[in-house]
Amino acid sequence: MIKLKILTVLFISFIFFSCSNTEQKGETDNSIQIENPTNKVKLSSEIDWEQLNPARGDKSPQAGTVWGDRKGQVATGFLAKFVDGFSSPPHIHNVTYRAVVIKGLIHNDDPDAENMWMPPGSFWTQPMGESHITSAKGEENMAYVEIDSGPYLVKPTSEAFDNGERPVNIDKSNIIWLNASETDWVESSSDAEVSFLWERKDETQLRGLFIKMPPGSKEELHSDGSICHAIIIEGLVSYQMPDSQLHQLDPASYFGSEGKSIHAVTNGQTEDAVIYVRTNGKIKVY
Repeated sequence: MIKLKILTVLFISFIFFSCSNTEQKGETDNSIQIENPTNKVKLSSEIDWEQLNPARGDKSPQAGTVWGDRKGQVATGFLAKFVDGFSSPPHIHNVTYRAVVIKGLIHNDDPDAENMWMPPGSFWTQPMGESHITSAKGEENMAYVEIDSGPYLVKPTSEAFDNGERPVNIDKSNIIWLNASETDWVESSSDAEVSFLWERKDETQLRGLFIKMPPGSKEELHSDGSICHAIIIEGLVSYQMPDSQLHQLDPASYFGSEGKSIHAVTNGQTEDAVIYVRTNGKIKVY
């Protein structure tokens, strides 16, 4: 009888200890404390537009810097806007860029390639030095463009060179999405999904990904990197600043931060919302 009582006490103690550890682990996972939030927002309506390639005058696409400095030597994210029927002459760039279609249909490929019209939510890369053209079709055509260093320049094909990189074109229909059962970047109770687009295998640890929020979802994006740049690609979301101020973010709107941060985002609409994120750390979606 005494042995039975001892075993019973030990069993109850084990259950209590296990539950306590589980609760503490959950609290640790979900209660990151940010002493000095650096969260910032830039609405699409606040973008200042100018000519992307002034040498082409009125035929130039429009460009609007979101973060960084397109004309400087730093990493930069900017928007490019094209009129319906736009098609560039063959050209090269002095830097590699990555891009995501936000509005309309965009084609970017070798000058002799057949048109492949990429809809919103598609992703492509353009290696430096490689000859290509860019075309657009639709009433509104816009893409988010990102470079790791600047300045971003347009040069003639006579200066073309092969730096070893190859372009990538991924139509929206070919994006691969991972849920909580397939990646630890999404917490088990979240219905969000992520798609890993690119990653630099060097000391920068930079990477880019999509986060897809289903209708009615409310998520917290916990970022542990020193930078976090996010652009709304599709949908309309509500973004809550640390001071509780609420912003409505439409496609081409931005939020970001420096250092560890938490971003509270809600999709109150009836369609999926897609967010592109550039970071040098990990984003955990709760």
